Amino acid sequence: MLERLLRMLIKEFIQVLRNPRMRAVIFIVPVVQVLVIGYAVNTDVRHVPLAVYDLDRTPASRDLLARFEGSGCFDVVRRIGSEQEIQAVLDAGAAKAVLRLNRGFAEDLDSNRTAQAQLLLDGSDSNTASVILSYASRIAADFNRARMEQRFARSAGLRLEAEPVTLVARAWFNPNLDSRNFFVPGVLAMLVAVISIILSSMAIVREREIGTMEQIMVTPIGRLEFILGKTIPFALIGFVDVALITLVAVFWFRVPLLGNPLMLLLGTGLYLLSTLGVGLFISTVSATQQQAMMTAFFFMLPAFMLSGFVYPIANMPEGVQWLTYLNPLRYYLVIIRGVFLKGLGPQVLWPQLLALAALGGTMLVLAAGRFRKTMA
Repeated sequence: MLERLLRMLIKEFIQVLRNPRMRAVIFIVPVVQVLVIGYAVNTDVRHVPLAVYDLDRTPASRDLLARFEGSGCFDVVRRIGSEQEIQAVLDAGAAKAVLRLNRGFAEDLDSNRTAQAQLLLDGSDSNTASVILSYASRIAADFNRARMEQRFARSAGLRLEAEPVTLVARAWFNPNLDSRNFFVPGVLAMLVAVISIILSSMAIVREREIGTMEQIMVTPIGRLEFILGKTIPFALIGFVDVALITLVAVFWFRVPLLGNPLMLLLGTGLYLLSTLGVGLFISTVSATQQQAMMTAFFFMLPAFMLSGFVYPIANMPEGVQWLTYLNPLRYYLVIIRGVFLKGLGPQVLWPQLLALAALGGTMLVLAAGRFRKTMA
């Protein structure tokens, strides 16, 4: 049995790796993709282009503008001189926000009246607009507090020595709240799924197309040996890709790897068991390689959308949330982010590991059963 399995493995490696372009697709393209996607998938909002329409032109208005510029969140790209320019700037996308200060802004502050400042936002991207609004609200609150302290300082003995309550926020696991630390491990999971599912989905149907299936049928190789021979090479390729992408994530993007790498390998092994099982099942039900490729893509798109990679599962309808329990990517994302960012071990991640083992075993059994039917 071992001799037949070894010959099967050698045959698969030769068939997959003999083409230099295929080797580049398997080992080089994933690294290039994680570099590109790692920079592109970034929800951090920095250096927001800000236009200013200051009708007051007083030290107080300039102080507020200086706080916006000095925050590191906003870059003043334009000074507006008329009402018509506000609409034009936002329509053209030259600025994401316009800060408007009317005449009498400083006078209202000095007279103990409420001074109003207007921030006009480009709301076409609601997430970015919400972040910009949060930044602006924080700057305005700091400006208001500083003015209050100055006012009390000028009063007779009414200076506030300290605020009665101070909220100090501390983020665990991702202290700087860098979105790249959250998304890059997800990109790793996505690329491994693409490679493993596509390669395995064409494994059996390729044998049928090139006419070697009949030769395999007359050999003494069994179903288990055949499935292992089609699974192990792609699993090893998946582990190599995980290692390459992890090196890029840690040493290029500086994503912290706080957990045990062996835990990452264990989770990856169970994840590959699931994705390869899905690919082999697709291969057994497909008549051509093109059909297998299209079926694989039809599976991967909803799998990514329902994994929590971009959209939180808790925000999905309840029926869709139940459907995500059949998605191996859902569990692997929890594992890989837990290992990278939290340093978690099997004592916490065992439900995800168990779910991946169950899904992977089920898919491989289904693929083996389907293969028996095609051999008949």
